Amino acid sequence: MRRTRWTAWTLRSLAGLLLLALLAALAAWLYLRGSLAQLDGERVAAGLHAPVTVARDERGVPEIAGADRLDLAYATGFVHAQERFFQMDLLRRSAAGELAELFGPKALPRDRASRLHRFRARAAQVLDRLGPDDRAFIDRYVAGVNDGLSALSTRPFEYALTGTAPRPWTAADSVLVVWAMFLDLQGSQQPHELARGWLREHTDAAQLAFLLPESTQWDAPHDAAQVAPPGAPIPSKAPAWWGDGGQARMLALNEGLDAVGSNNYAIAGSRSANGAAIVSDDMHLGLQLPNIWYRLALRYPDEQGAQRRVVGVTLPGAPPIMIVASNGHVAWAFTNSYGDYLDFVSLGIDNAHPGQVRVPAGWETPARHVERILVKGQPAVEMEVRETSLGPIVKADGKAYALHWIAHDPAAINLHHRKLEAAASLDEALAIANTDGIPAQNFVAGDDRGNIGWTIAGMLPRRETAATVATFPLDGGTTWQGLLAPADYPRVINPADGQLSTANSRQLMGEGANKIGDGGFDLGARNRQLRDDLLALGPKVDVTAAFGAALDDRALFVAPWRERALRALDAQALQGHPQRGEFRRLLDTGWDGHASVSSVGYRLARSTMWAMAELLFGQADRQMKQLDPKASVTMATTRWPVVLDRLLNERPASWLPPGYSDWHAFELAGIDRVIAQLTADGKSLSAASWGARNTVAIAHPISMAAPFLKPWLAAPPDQLPGDSNMPRVAAPTFGQSERMTVSPGHEEQGIFNMPGGQSGHPLSPFFLAGHEDWVKAKPQPLLPGPAKYTLTLKP
Repeated sequence: MRRTRWTAWTLRSLAGLLLLALLAALAAWLYLRGSLAQLDGERVAAGLHAPVTVARDERGVPEIAGADRLDLAYATGFVHAQERFFQMDLLRRSAAGELAELFGPKALPRDRASRLHRFRARAAQVLDRLGPDDRAFIDRYVAGVNDGLSALSTRPFEYALTGTAPRPWTAADSVLVVWAMFLDLQGSQQPHELARGWLREHTDAAQLAFLLPESTQWDAPHDAAQVAPPGAPIPSKAPAWWGDGGQARMLALNEGLDAVGSNNYAIAGSRSANGAAIVSDDMHLGLQLPNIWYRLALRYPDEQGAQRRVVGVTLPGAPPIMIVASNGHVAWAFTNSYGDYLDFVSLGIDNAHPGQVRVPAGWETPARHVERILVKGQPAVEMEVRETSLGPIVKADGKAYALHWIAHDPAAINLHHRKLEAAASLDEALAIANTDGIPAQNFVAGDDRGNIGWTIAGMLPRRETAATVATFPLDGGTTWQGLLAPADYPRVINPADGQLSTANSRQLMGEGANKIGDGGFDLGARNRQLRDDLLALGPKVDVTAAFGAALDDRALFVAPWRERALRALDAQALQGHPQRGEFRRLLDTGWDGHASVSSVGYRLARSTMWAMAELLFGQADRQMKQLDPKASVTMATTRWPVVLDRLLNERPASWLPPGYSDWHAFELAGIDRVIAQLTADGKSLSAASWGARNTVAIAHPISMAAPFLKPWLAAPPDQLPGDSNMPRVAAPTFGQSERMTVSPGHEEQGIFNMPGGQSGHPLSPFFLAGHEDWVKAKPQPLLPGPAKYTLTLKP
């Protein structure tokens, strides 16, 4: 009897606990659903001139239509906030140095690095420079953001998980989002310049000229059909730091998956099937969920009353302008220019001038600012920033420098980019680009009459010194002074071959090159391959064929390194080394000439190149880390593979690193290093496919703080073809953040892919919409499809 009662009580207790668990799960589910965007119905919105419709297709891509452009700015803010507010918050906080307020002390190092620039304080200067029309434009966006946020039934789910609350959006926050892109797109210039400075300090002039060539045979600039290989001879001796010091063989192999990115290209109407230009763009950036871009189409009347439609992508949080797009007359596209927009200017210090520093113009007293960083769960931290007339003071290698960066100029950010929506011709678009207040980009555009052109969009510094001098810390002389006049920007219009392409590499060899400088250009192999792909398309190119050029994953750059490894693995090298024999077999049988997911040969060949680089540069890299965690020889120059190739071809005895009998032994050491790393823990070398290494790891940033949620906050672990140094750039967390190909005036033929969906909410049907098509490179229409959901905003 007691057992029966005990059993009944136990069952009732378990049932009660189960019910409580179900109720808790239901409450959590209802709470999460409360932060989903409103897709249908009507809402009253203060300040509208007329109704605005937000018509979403089955993938959640909206066309926002209304009678007034300011109304559309409001509606854009509304949908951004409802679907992407946490992403927007992270962008403003990353620029302002306010992440520790959300994530605690682990975010302090990043916050300190950002606070050096005092961007939140600088934002007021940018806003003060805006004209009344631009200020009204951004203010309407801000109003839409805050109304969209407050219209959610519950706060975005990320704030429930972090135990914080979202704070309202401001106009300054939208300026900060643009600075977040400056940090992302130009942030590598600081370690790049410091690394080059270290090399200058630790090599002689001849060694430096050999190690840091200004261009190579891989370059494909607009103004030269071919570029000669580097001409500097190999000096008679190597630097004292040369080699790995015996340590690199004990370290984990760096397979070099960090990449620079973006391709854009245009085909003139003389070669297109419809007589209009074709413009294509795939911007390579860090990949996470939600994707950085938000797709959008806008429809509103122009000044003559005719309907204007603009389609492309926006950046949530930034002023509501189309980043890359087509307006029916002109299409435009970007790649990061990697020009030289930052100088380290050495500061003089003398006891005779206490509290002062000497800049090129003379002695001055730096301003002192105290930045207060809020830290979740801990007391606030204070940080002092000392600022000269050239920029904040940075200390590296025992020296003090002024960080003179174009991003600190109040004129570096404006809203001129929105003028592109009304550009009616290529000439108008190029003129707008040269006054655009964005991080400097390679701007490629084409119009409906078939014209194509290239220029730089964004502010350029006006330099008096040679561009090569400014790529090192300046111990004397003159840094850049003011901004380059738009009339002096370089341009290329309607080249004879009917095409233009840029891929972060050197764009000019001759006139105009000094105006851009070299802030870390890509090697150029990717752009050369892209250029040749476009030439091979011939005449009468259509949008589909043009789209395919960005998907070329042929291993043209890595193929010579495979041949080198095969030569090194001769009969003598294989004798008594069965793993080398397996390595050679896989180079033969596991190679298809592509960076394909199944290719073991591709991974072995590229890893061998990187292993040899580490065996040469190891000591230097370890010393450079004391200047900046990202500083290295490969950061100092992307042209290091050409330097390495020259050494392995000419085999100078004086440059053979210590510990090797000859260069053949060195090559085998690189191969053995790859074997050791890829067979660690009993792994089979045959399992080391490129796909096993190049597997998608795209996830919501909250999954890093709460790994147990990753199954619901991440994309599937798909294996990707492609790599750096080829058009189809792909890495686990870096790659083609969008693919857009369009012929202006023929947008219905346009093609688009994106790795994530429109919404940042895992319960939204749009969270991963389109991801599988992106993985498979299956073209999807650029224009939104038929409306499945319609939200109307009314005055």
